[in-house]
Amino acid sequence: MSTSPDLEPTAVVNGSARSLAGVRAEDNALDWLRASGLTGAKEGCAEGECGACSVLLARPGTGTATEWTALNACLLPAAALAGQEVVTAEGLGTAEGLHPVQEELAVRGGSQCGFCTPGFVCSMAAEYYRPGRTSFDHHALSGNLCRCTGYRPILEAAQALGTPAADDPLAARTTAPAPPQVPRRADRWLRPASLDEALAALGEPGAVAVAGSTDLGVEANLRGTRPALRVAIDRLPELRSLDVEESAVEIGAALTLTEVERLMAGRIPLLDAVFPQFASRLIRNGATIGGNLGTGSPIGDLAPALLALDATVVLVSVTGEREVALTDYFTGYRESVRAPGELIGRVRVPLPLAGTTAFHKIAKRRFDDISSVALAFAAEVDDGVVTRAAIGLGGVAATPLRATAAEDLLTGAAWTTAGVAPAAEALAATGTPIDDHRASAAYRRAMLGQALPRLVAGR
Repeated sequence: MSTSPDLEPTAVVNGSARSLAGVRAEDNALDWLRASGLTGAKEGCAEGECGACSVLLARPGTGTATEWTALNACLLPAAALAGQEVVTAEGLGTAEGLHPVQEELAVRGGSQCGFCTPGFVCSMAAEYYRPGRTSFDHHALSGNLCRCTGYRPILEAAQALGTPAADDPLAARTTAPAPPQVPRRADRWLRPASLDEALAALGEPGAVAVAGSTDLGVEANLRGTRPALRVAIDRLPELRSLDVEESAVEIGAALTLTEVERLMAGRIPLLDAVFPQFASRLIRNGATIGGNLGTGSPIGDLAPALLALDATVVLVSVTGEREVALTDYFTGYRESVRAPGELIGRVRVPLPLAGTTAFHKIAKRRFDDISSVALAFAAEVDDGVVTRAAIGLGGVAATPLRATAAEDLLTGAAWTTAGVAPAAEALAATGTPIDDHRASAAYRRAMLGQALPRLVAGR
């Protein structure tokens, strides 16, 4: 089956069908919604950091048929909404009949000036409907920034939420299947019906793969990036499996970070340490593991951890598959060995895992921020001696990298502050850190030098 042009694509928004005819590949969902008269969601940053634009999408759940997922509408391509169900703050309740989330925010003074409130409402609603929720996870709001700094009443409103009523239609919606993705080709946009069709399309000049669009969406909003063809791969089943074998865990490249976190259920502790510090829940709901590696960013948080885990990537193309060690994958600033037409299909983490792991992220904000330095450790310590060590680094060179000199000095060393001192000194000299608005090169080197002593001390 191949895709064909859809003359009148529609999305169901707040229960009513709305036409997507005329939507361009670069149009984001926020602009389309606001042009449709739904102006509750706002543009605060246009890069997925403020959450003022968040909306709810009905997506396949990991524990139920459907899950209401909060996403940044400013990054989401409007074309991706064809056949999908969207709920905005306007669709949750009315002035005469407030939704429980809106009610709690109102009575507890959480609305503040109101600019960011619709985004908070949608993020809170996604958590309100989260399957199996027993208490409110405040990380659900980590991507929503209130410019009035009124976080106490907002958190009080969130913590006061009970469980959805038996007749709540949005709660009932989670028991039915999520809407399928409709294969469709439009001007400079393709949602392929299969992986084979996607790979064939990616061989076209200027074609790029799009999953969560958390990177390309920013480039489109702030720099006017306009690829010749966007190929939406986020719902392809061939890229969405998670397989646990005796020798490895294989993670489908199109699984979102939230899905990986939930499906792994603590199986890889080092990744569990990364996820809460990776951007925000809004971003993790869209960003995929393949997309994060595919961008080749030297300041991504996931690459250092996967480097420390000795991960490999399986690259797929029309000619077949090849497996590449992540240590050999990055070749330069946002460059890799991935050839035109190739796609990351799976990420492979070998088993068994190292017994001692840790992730250190140094940033100006604890959450929802870009790393100044990111360090991931995986080591085996037997009778107080390091028998094996792997250290992945981000933010200190043009690419993520392994600190091989420090690893060599660490292997065979005593697991004490004095024992790791030579390796700590080598670690501080690793990479080519620069001065920029996030941190100075000297600060980055100081953080590298402190990392191993902190790890030994259990900090």
